[in-house]
Amino acid sequence: MKSGIHPDYHLITVKMTDGSTYATRSTWGKEGDTLALDIDPLAHPAWTGGNAKLMDTGGRVSKFKNKYAGLGF
Repeated sequence: MKSGIHPDYHLITVKMTDGSTYATRSTWGKEGDTLALDIDPLAHPAWTGGNAKLMDTGGRVSKFKNKYAGLGF
């Protein structure tokens, strides 16, 4: 590898939304910095199987369903 072209790779602390922390190596920040996450696998519906509901009263989804009702979607 060429010297001087790669970012500094160092230890940081990642703080999850529930307050737990873990150490990992990253190019983010400086040695010893703490990265506080707003969304993580403990809180995001994509990982937790959240109850995301489609709220559409006569809007785009309803128009789509009505337009293509006979096609078996």
